[in-house]
Amino acid sequence: MKYLILVGDGMGDHPVAELGGKTPLEAAKTPMMDELCQKGELFLNNTIPDGYPPGSDVANMSLLGYSPALYYTGRSPLEAASMGVELSPDETAFRCNMVTLDKSADGKVTMVDFSAGHITNQESHELIAALEAECSSEMFHFHPGVSYRHLMVLNGELPGITTVPPHDYIEKDVTEHYLNYFKNPQWKALLEKVEKILANHPVNLKRIEEGKAPANMIWLWGEGKMPSAPTLVKRFDISGSMISAVDLLKGLGVVGGLSVIDVPGATGYIDTNYEGKAQAAIDSLKTQDFTFVHLEGPDEAGHKGSLEDKLTAIEDFDSRIVKPIYEALQASGEAFRMVITMDHFTPLAVRTHTLEHVPTILFDSRNIENGSGRNFNEREANAHDQQMHNGIVDGHTMIEKLLER
Repeated sequence: MKYLILVGDGMGDHPVAELGGKTPLEAAKTPMMDELCQKGELFLNNTIPDGYPPGSDVANMSLLGYSPALYYTGRSPLEAASMGVELSPDETAFRCNMVTLDKSADGKVTMVDFSAGHITNQESHELIAALEAECSSEMFHFHPGVSYRHLMVLNGELPGITTVPPHDYIEKDVTEHYLNYFKNPQWKALLEKVEKILANHPVNLKRIEEGKAPANMIWLWGEGKMPSAPTLVKRFDISGSMISAVDLLKGLGVVGGLSVIDVPGATGYIDTNYEGKAQAAIDSLKTQDFTFVHLEGPDEAGHKGSLEDKLTAIEDFDSRIVKPIYEALQASGEAFRMVITMDHFTPLAVRTHTLEHVPTILFDSRNIENGSGRNFNEREANAHDQQMHNGIVDGHTMIEKLLER
C-alpha cells in the first residue's frame, strides 16, 4: 500500500465578486481533483488547534501528524533543520524575511512588500552574504534560504518583544512593530548597520534602477528553539519523502525522519518545476511507503492578492501534480490511499491566512463505489459535512485516518 498527502498551500478562499460569487477553487478548472472527490471521501479538517495562529508551520505540522500542542516550538527552528543549521540549547532561530519598507517624513513605516518583490535566490543570497560578512558576531549569524526567506540565529537573550509575520501587514502601518526591534541596544546597532548595508548594496541599486522593489530591510519573526519529536518511522513504521520548495516544509520532513528531496527549479511560486516535483513523488514511491508533496504557489498568490495567479496555481496543481501522480499510481497496479488538501485559507481579499476548516479528499484506489459524489471546493465540502454530519477531523489525527491506524 502506498500513501500520499498532496497539499496546495493556501488554496482555500472566500467568494470573489469577479468570479460571480465563486471561490477560486470553485471557478478553477480542476477535473482531476473533482473526479477524485466524487469517488472518494470528502470531509473538513481542523489544521489549526484552538489558540494557535493560522500559520503554515502549525497547519503543516498537523497535516504531518504532529500535535502542535506537543511539538510546536516556532517556525524558524524547522527551517533551520532543513538548512542543516544545528541549534545549541542557547541559540534561537528567527525567520529573516527580505522586505520592502517605506518610511515617510513623519516617521511612519509601511510594509510595502513582505517578499521584496519575490527577490531571486541569487540576489538575496548576495545580500545575506554581505550581512553575514559585515554584521555577524558571537551573538548574530545569517544563513541563506530561498528567495526572500532566510534565517538569523541568535546566541543570547531574546529581545523581549512580540514579533509578527510580515505577510499579515501587507501595505499596512508597521511603525510600532518596527520600532520594537530598536528598543534593545544590541539589536538597534545591528539593524541600523543592516539598513545601511542594504541601502547601498549593488543588488538593491540595480533593482531600483529596474523599477523593482528593493530588499531595503530584514524582518525577524517566527523565533524558536529546536523541537524534538518521534519520527514517522518510529510512530507508524513507514518510510517516506518530503517534496517542497520551502525550508519550513523541508524542516518538518527532517523532524519527521523523511527523505527530503530537492527538486531543481522548485521556486515556491507559480513558476515552479511542477513536472519535477510530480516525478520525484512517483519515483520515491517505488521504494518508499509515503510521500508528502507541498505546493506553495496558491498561498503566494493569495498574499499577492492576484486572482489570476491563484487560479493558475490551483489549475496547475490539479493538472501537473495531482493528475500525473494519480495516473502513475493507477498504472502501477499497486493499491494506494491519497489525501488532497490545503493547510489553511489565504483569501485574496485579506492577503493573509485565516481560520477555517479545510476541505479534504481521501481517495482509496480499492474503494470507489461510495464516494461523496461532489466536486472539490469549500462550498461543497461544507454542504457535504452538514448533510452527512461527519464531524470535523482533528488535524494531527488525519494521518492516522490516511494510514488506517
